[in-house]
Amino acid sequence: MAPEATLPHIRAALSAPASGPSAVAARGLVRRYGEGDATVHALRDVSLSVAEGELVAVMGPSGSGKSTLMHILAGLDRPDAGDVWIGDQEITGMGDNALTRLRRRHIGFVFQFFNLLPTLTAEENITLPMRIAGERVDAGWLGEVIASVGLGERRRHRPSQMSGGQQQRVAIARAMLARPTVMFADEPTGNLDSRSGAEVLEMLRRSVADHGQTTVMVTHDATAATIADRIVFLADGRIVRSQGPSTAAEVLEALAEVTR
Repeated sequence: MAPEATLPHIRAALSAPASGPSAVAARGLVRRYGEGDATVHALRDVSLSVAEGELVAVMGPSGSGKSTLMHILAGLDRPDAGDVWIGDQEITGMGDNALTRLRRRHIGFVFQFFNLLPTLTAEENITLPMRIAGERVDAGWLGEVIASVGLGERRRHRPSQMSGGQQQRVAIARAMLARPTVMFADEPTGNLDSRSGAEVLEMLRRSVADHGQTTVMVTHDATAATIADRIVFLADGRIVRSQGPSTAAEVLEALAEVTR
């Protein structure tokens, strides 16, 4: 959503893709919906590894399987075959309670529509998941996170008193607060104007650069993908292409090729 010209400082900060231990990894993922002639093959033998401190964008046409892949990697859905690891924990065999505990501690979410409670302040929305889980909020880290997303003067404001971009920054701070192993961003600029979208992309990139926050971002926006260390393209349930830091024009060219 953000104009490419507003983001040169973000792209300039990109380095080669991170190496080392995986924050999230998948092997041989298969996911089908329906039966017989109505079967939809959402994922077909998909394998992917995201290193600690890496920002990966997942792109593809509608129905390519990108949302299904994110849901399975985040433990929100289960594959029909294959395995997923968060850090060194294999999660596909976990029960529901164990998965819930793992998501609270190891996974952060940023959604397109913010998902903030209107009666709570920005700070209360940020700390809510940890308080529900009965975990102590580190006041020093909370202040650092709020400052890093530029909300120091908005922490007492409610969502109705903030712009869309500010609300999305609250959502990013909420996802970061528990220091998750991996943060998943689902179309994070899809509900924002170009200026707000640019601000949110800068916050996401900064969370990686400053805090080493591993991030997997599903997006249809070529400009959003320009902040990624690596871009993975899906088509018909398969990973068909992967490339490093790219301009919006290069992303659009790759999308055109994978959708032919």
